[in-house]
Amino acid sequence: MKHTVSLKQNYEFRRLYHRGNQTADRYLVLYSRKNNLGYNRLGLTVSVKLAGAVGRNRVKRLFREAYRLNEDRFGVGFDLVLVARSRAVGATYHEIEKSLLRTLGQNSAAAKS
Repeated sequence: MKHTVSLKQNYEFRRLYHRGNQTADRYLVLYSRKNNLGYNRLGLTVSVKLAGAVGRNRVKRLFREAYRLNEDRFGVGFDLVLVARSRAVGATYHEIEKSLLRTLGQNSAAAKS
């Protein structure tokens, strides 16, 4: 992830949940909001209810890789949070990638102009 930093603080996640643009798909929910910085910040959320530690980490790795390979399609200067849905646990990489690109296309604010 060339131009991306991780979101780690709880208040940053909450700000996105309440004030960000939201688009949903079968496998994930994408929250985005302009951050007025020269780089993107990415946060990943996978609930304990979805799977055990191995399953949750697999979903996070798939999300991170799908984002990394398609980072150039995202605009610069956004906070992004990807929230996994229950179907993401058994999904393949290609399904996750398609889902991420689909939600990006629906969320015109975060898409690269």
